[in-house]
Amino acid sequence: MKKEKTPKIKPSHSVASNIVWSVRKLLHYAPAAFVIFALYIPVHIASRYLGIVFPARVLEEVTAGNPWAQAVVPVGRLLLFMLLADLSSRVLEIISRDAAGRYRYKVTDLWVRKTLSLFYEDYEKKPVRDLAERASEATQQSDGDQPLTDMVRGAFSMTENVIGYLLFGTVISFASPWLVPILTVSPVANWLAGRAYNRWDHAHRKKLSDLETKQACVRKLPDDFKSAKDIRIYSMAGWIRDIYRDLTGQLVMENRKKVSRRFLSRTADLFVILLRDGGAYLLLISMFLRGEIDAAQFVLYFAAVSSFAEWIGGIVDAWNTLHASSMRVCDFREYLDYPDFEGTGEASDDSIGDHAPEVVFDHVSFRYDGAEDFTIRDLSFTMKSGEKLALVGLNGAGKTTLVKLLCGLYHPTSGEIRINGIPQSKFRRRDYYKLIAPVFQDVRTAFYSLAETVSCTDGEHTDRQKAENALKRAGLWEKIEALPDGMDTKLDKKVNKNGTELSGGEAQKLMLARALCKDAPILVLDEPTAALDPIAEARLYGEYGRMTAGKTSLFVSHRLATTAFCDRVILLEDGRIAEEGTHAELIALEGKYKELYEIQSQWYRENGKVASA
Repeated sequence: MKKEKTPKIKPSHSVASNIVWSVRKLLHYAPAAFVIFALYIPVHIASRYLGIVFPARVLEEVTAGNPWAQAVVPVGRLLLFMLLADLSSRVLEIISRDAAGRYRYKVTDLWVRKTLSLFYEDYEKKPVRDLAERASEATQQSDGDQPLTDMVRGAFSMTENVIGYLLFGTVISFASPWLVPILTVSPVANWLAGRAYNRWDHAHRKKLSDLETKQACVRKLPDDFKSAKDIRIYSMAGWIRDIYRDLTGQLVMENRKKVSRRFLSRTADLFVILLRDGGAYLLLISMFLRGEIDAAQFVLYFAAVSSFAEWIGGIVDAWNTLHASSMRVCDFREYLDYPDFEGTGEASDDSIGDHAPEVVFDHVSFRYDGAEDFTIRDLSFTMKSGEKLALVGLNGAGKTTLVKLLCGLYHPTSGEIRINGIPQSKFRRRDYYKLIAPVFQDVRTAFYSLAETVSCTDGEHTDRQKAENALKRAGLWEKIEALPDGMDTKLDKKVNKNGTELSGGEAQKLMLARALCKDAPILVLDEPTAALDPIAEARLYGEYGRMTAGKTSLFVSHRLATTAFCDRVILLEDGRIAEEGTHAELIALEGKYKELYEIQSQWYRENGKVASA
């Protein structure tokens, strides 16, 4: 069997760079935590130092034959200092955990903000989503490791252990100058073993992260209400279990490799410790037997060697922690630094004025990342001010892509989109988004109240009158009046005890109400009637003129019969405009539009005859 070769992947940032970055973030987001971590160092070192001095001092007083009354004062004073130092270090350690947690929450918020604001076209790409997942792992705790806080703790731990190394090394050097180099050189093997493991773990993190993401997706399926019906009716349970078992098996194998590698590195640690400490203790015993040191000195140096070895081990452990955490922090920083398409900011939403804007697609083409062919091909058309434009075409014609381009979720591969003559790229995204109120065909609600969902603000800042008017115009008010809490009813029964679950059509009306409440100058309806019943659909068509008053609107539909109330219709085919005109003009043209219209209407006519018969 061919041995698996570990890929060489260079981290995006050095350990030193990540230490500086982490400490700066700590000072910015949790300065109190910085003070606690810094204060812990001298207090803990003092506690450790007093711990080795105390037994030697007690033995010195006993062997000197001094009266008990004379010995109790210095010994008691030393004992008091030792207890205070130990108590202080324990208290600071407990407080530091809480401080580290607050720091983690603050820095995790950077990931949340990046994820919520990252340019949509980039976030759709799998490599970016994989990077986001790996960056998220830096914020999570696993097996006692938490990379973001471990990076900070590792930096302070390294500082503490280096100071302890110098202090205790000075003490044992009085016993023998050979002890310091012997005890110092021996942990090199530990360091090399830990470094090799961290590099292997970093190189394999993408594969493990990908498996965990897939397993998480499968694991969530049984808890998804929308999937539950299909799983039962189509007998998918066994198939899903098989997939889950297969992914779990792959994860077990990868984790087994990880555990084996870690075990080998820990075995090297144990072997080195036995040789190192055993040799040092034999040297001290031989010195005592030869009379080179007395009993009190033997106790002092014996304890100092043990502590010195712990400081060296602490340096190695701190370095391994820093190195391992640094790999994760690299992912975190790489994600935060991912370039974001923003816009120049030369124009704002105020530039559009109070009138319905004109929208121009000027030789716009778009190709998805990694795709060979263009989805939108050299597309040019104008949505006139206040015009109601319908966009129709078969699946895959490019309608949804065009909608995302108009909404500023995608950036044209070539060509330009202009609003009242201003290029789309001149707007900052947050300003451009203010111009668009879309209703997408994929409806997704959260656990907020109906009023909050419509207004996109929390209850305290919700304009209830505006939200109510929007819900009435969208045809959802009768449903809301029947609910015990009205507009304050929460969505999602899994999260809220008295929550409600909306049907597909009701959820679509809710999203329409949200678009109407936003009251943007450009209204985009992408298959807004897909889940509506015939009565609700007819009501929407009747209200469409009032909804779009003073706005420029785009209405996307598969049903060609629904386009009659629009000013103009564009038939899209293979990313290009196949036909253009009013509904009547396109029917008279007897081209592709009429052909598709006849196919759809024929089904209704034939079924109507059957029903009447």
